[in-house]
Amino acid sequence: MLPSLPPWLRPAPDSTVAIDLRIGKSPWVEAVHLVWSIWVFITPMFVPGGYSLRWALLTLGSYPLFVLLYALCLLLPRRLASRPAYGLIALCIVLMPWYPSGISYFIFGCVMLRMHFAQSTLAYVGQLLLANAVFLGAALWIGYPWQSVAWTPIMTLVIGLVVNVERANQEKDAEIRMSHDEVRRLAATAERERIGRDLHDLLGHTLSLITLKLELSRKLFDRDPAASRRELEDAEGVARHALAEVRSAVTGFRATDLAAELASARLMLECSGVHLDYDLPPVGLSEDTESGLALVLREAATNIARHARAGSARIRFTRDGQHLRVLVADDGIGGVGSHGNGLGGMRERVARLGGKLAIESPRGQGTRLQLELPCVPATAAPAMPAHACGAARERAHPAAAPGPAS
Repeated sequence: MLPSLPPWLRPAPDSTVAIDLRIGKSPWVEAVHLVWSIWVFITPMFVPGGYSLRWALLTLGSYPLFVLLYALCLLLPRRLASRPAYGLIALCIVLMPWYPSGISYFIFGCVMLRMHFAQSTLAYVGQLLLANAVFLGAALWIGYPWQSVAWTPIMTLVIGLVVNVERANQEKDAEIRMSHDEVRRLAATAERERIGRDLHDLLGHTLSLITLKLELSRKLFDRDPAASRRELEDAEGVARHALAEVRSAVTGFRATDLAAELASARLMLECSGVHLDYDLPPVGLSEDTESGLALVLREAATNIARHARAGSARIRFTRDGQHLRVLVADDGIGGVGSHGNGLGGMRERVARLGGKLAIESPRGQGTRLQLELPCVPATAAPAMPAHACGAARERAHPAAAPGPAS
């Protein structure tokens, strides 16, 4: 993603930069707002003492810290993004007795509080009012003229509310994009069901073979009853084979699709602000195993969305001999009991599949669900009898191979 950055500066999956990257925006788009920090260098023009050695030293020491805190607001997980914003506010308050240019840091800090997407507009406005009350109290106590700081609360509220509306629109746009993805997934599912219905039409060759064999059996019935019986048995075998193929295909199309369940889980979690990273689902599982595993993953994703307070989650599949191991992990608050949040029902489903479920959920360190299931392969349709296939070729190409006399 951003390989030149050190690990501690790489964007978290649910950070502002990571979301921009997922929708195709440049990771440097948010950096354009730093242009407004030019007021750090313009403010001395309007205060006594202006550009002095003290101002230069304080700028050299504080401005790099300001840029770092601004970057952390954009790179940290959603639940932590407000902490560097508070750091910007604190940086201003600490420097106010000697550094009026620090008021720009305060404005940035108030605006960046909105990086915490989960909070409501009312909660955000409440934080702005509290921060401005602290700022005004400190400014008047230090001795700033009220005329020089009265504009600050107005500016932070106006810019903050504008940014709040922009972020709300971005969240709506993200929901619309995910809805489009869901529509495409549903369209693909409908297409698969259509293909399942069309399989009946695609069995024309097999049905033609059955018709030929029945016709041949009728013609041989009086002259060679034994041969007529063999043709009937062949026709029965071909019919059973075709019926098994149709049932297997239609059941596979209409059964719970593990891939569709994973896509649905990502849709639900992204709407809750949780980034889900998952492996491609394993192939060749039996219908019962796939359906049961899909229901377990649905319950696990629901638990993450409702209770985990996570920023990211992952699902991993590993085959080990005759076993399938599944890991569902999140970076939430943890502390889940062994039978809490629907885990009892999940254990029952896993037990019915012949597997076992283990949970690790230390408080403050996320939750890890580990499933181990037997790899029961999908049942294959019975093969068409060899002599029936040979008869099919003979009937399909009578000029190449002479058929029985009629």
